[in-house]
Amino acid sequence: MSDTDPPASRDGTQAVRRAAAILQRIAQVSEGAPPSLREISASVGLPRSTAHRILKCLADTGLVAYDADRRHYEVGPLCYELGLAVSERVLDMAPLCAAVDRVAARTNVTTYLMRRSGIHAVCIHKAEGNAVIRVIPVEVGQRRFLGVGAGATALLAALDDDAIERILGAIGSEFDRYADLSPDIVREAVAATRATGFSVSRSRAYRSVFGLGHAVAAGGSGAVGSRAAEFAISIAVHAPEVDEARIDGWKTVIGEEIARVSASSAG
Repeated sequence: MSDTDPPASRDGTQAVRRAAAILQRIAQVSEGAPPSLREISASVGLPRSTAHRILKCLADTGLVAYDADRRHYEVGPLCYELGLAVSERVLDMAPLCAAVDRVAARTNVTTYLMRRSGIHAVCIHKAEGNAVIRVIPVEVGQRRFLGVGAGATALLAALDDDAIERILGAIGSEFDRYADLSPDIVREAVAATRATGFSVSRSRAYRSVFGLGHAVAAGGSGAVGSRAAEFAISIAVHAPEVDEARIDGWKTVIGEEIARVSASSAG
């Protein structure tokens, strides 16, 4: 996106798309500090003057908050207020959030509900277990690229091959910031996820973190490879504590809770 876009694209929809792209960039703060104007303009491909004009409008409406001391932008209070609105889709997620809570209670490890959003996975819900060492690689509301972490990899594996290649082509250069990730490594992880139903991230995103995830639809269906798999339930654990027996146990618990949601929805 730039000020040299064709005249045909200069309408209200272009402004909305630009604002949405900026909000997504601001929300993506799982690594590092909130972004500056320079970082935002570079990441969304807009001149600083254009990005600044949009940011000022977003700040005036409360969708963005500006920290004048650090010169950083954060998600504003209006985004939170809008997120509290109850809709049918929000109610559909309630059984999955309850399943995440049960997985955390049964496994004593941090458990997440991740939702696919474009080329990202967004943390919708988090439940902490009682493990002595708690691993929290992502917080509620934060975004990470598809393929980064177990939940995001499970969501990527649920897409068709063409979509996966388009996504990897768009974000492949971003993998350099992680411990052991590349497009080829993600492709291998996708193949393994499709073969077993579970995505495994062993020190790939972060050296000390082990992750396990499974794609699931809003109704509780755990069919991998289906576009209906909009969500993923995943866990994050301190990697040195992991062994195969524990992994098998976690898979059983996650599978049982997904089946419980599915049976409740069918009833």
